[in-house]
Amino acid sequence: MNALASTVTDAGAAYRPSDDEPFMSERQLAYFKQKLLNWKEDILRESRGTVVNLQAETENHPDLVDRASSESDRALELRTRDRQRKLIAKIDDALRRIEDGNYGYCEETGEPISLGRLEARPTATLSVEAQERHERRERVHRDD
Repeated sequence: MNALASTVTDAGAAYRPSDDEPFMSERQLAYFKQKLLNWKEDILRESRGTVVNLQAETENHPDLVDRASSESDRALELRTRDRQRKLIAKIDDALRRIEDGNYGYCEETGEPISLGRLEARPTATLSVEAQERHERRERVHRDD
């Protein structure tokens, strides 16, 4: 077992990254890596369930209202899965950043992203300030 894996198992579920320890220490990296891997596995598990449900739901409904409702449910489910597919790509990018040593640092400024933001959004690539600037620019350009 490597050092990162043993840190995760030693830490258990009670560990939470703290500002009192060095930023993106081995223990913090292990914590966020495990958090991302667990999140990805949950999404993949849900996706497998969706495939089973969609295959089971291939029956033809003689009633037009039932058929329309079934098609609407199917379309919603497929949109949800597409969003989750994109989220998996972001999770994979975050895991790659952990391996590269860039995780937890703002892509725009190079400054550390707050632990609170990473806890809430482990795939974050921008600090809160940089994200707000980005969103303001988007609004200005959208209004043009």
